[in-house]
Amino acid sequence: MNPDHEAPTIAVTGAAGYIGSCVVTHLRNDHPDWHVTALDNFYLGDVRSIGDVTVEHVDVRNRDRLEHALDGADIVMHLAALSGVPDCENRKDLAYEVNVQGTENVAWYCRKTGTGLVFPFSMATIGDPVEFPITVDHPRDPLNWYGRSKLLNERAIEELVDGAFPAHLFLKSNLYGDHEIDGERISKGTVTNFFIDRALADETITVHEPGTQSRNYIHVEDVARAYVRSAERLFDQLAAGETGVEKYELASDEDPSVMEIAELVARVAREERGADPDVELIENPRASETLVDRFPVDTTRTHDVLGWSVERSLEDTVRERLRQ
Repeated sequence: MNPDHEAPTIAVTGAAGYIGSCVVTHLRNDHPDWHVTALDNFYLGDVRSIGDVTVEHVDVRNRDRLEHALDGADIVMHLAALSGVPDCENRKDLAYEVNVQGTENVAWYCRKTGTGLVFPFSMATIGDPVEFPITVDHPRDPLNWYGRSKLLNERAIEELVDGAFPAHLFLKSNLYGDHEIDGERISKGTVTNFFIDRALADETITVHEPGTQSRNYIHVEDVARAYVRSAERLFDQLAAGETGVEKYELASDEDPSVMEIAELVARVAREERGADPDVELIENPRASETLVDRFPVDTTRTHDVLGWSVERSLEDTVRERLRQ
């Protein structure tokens, strides 16, 4: 541990992925004196280096190999996960091994060593919201195996953390946007990104019925900045000998329906590219998904404690991407 904050070490699992690689970039840009250990098993992410950081092949399911790779870390940002809802439903054993056992392996290491932990546990733990605005105190009722695995993670960390290490758990909303590493665009097929890619390809923008379902949306860059602020606070807590869980909301003030996003992308495509993509409602293959028509989230705690705020907006991001 480095309580004097000299050359601390941050380990990032899932570092080859959409979020993890963005986080490593921000860590290196904001704190070039920090050491960064980047780990991934390359199941989905294929980024092998991020600036001067080489991504090491480590699977969080292998506890011995994982603990060896994490040795000396002051903070672990545990971002490795099987994150797609269909992937988790179709490969439940793998989702259990990676999301549940893998996360417990990381948390157990933190308990043994006093290492700080940053972990996102996802809006999927909530299911259908029963009260607004949503906060980390909202009742949990996940609708799918991905959400259930993240709920098991949340509970396990709460049990393991007491008197042993500080942990920040983030209730994270739906991501959009992309970022670049060495000139390569790193993205993921989230709903907003999917709509943009359809518009760029002059294809019909397809919206799952009924189209009125709302989500809260946050840019991947804003998420990465929040995790860096989290690490900065965790170093202070480690130096003070603090332990226990703090929970934060990661969201924006934008919670449009999926149809509104599709129409936004179509409008901007007309304005920026002279294109005229069709928008079409199609049958929803995920009948159990949350169908609320609003999704406001209260991020006051995150603003006040971490000094974080959203910098990116949906329309600016859509316009920037379609202007290229």
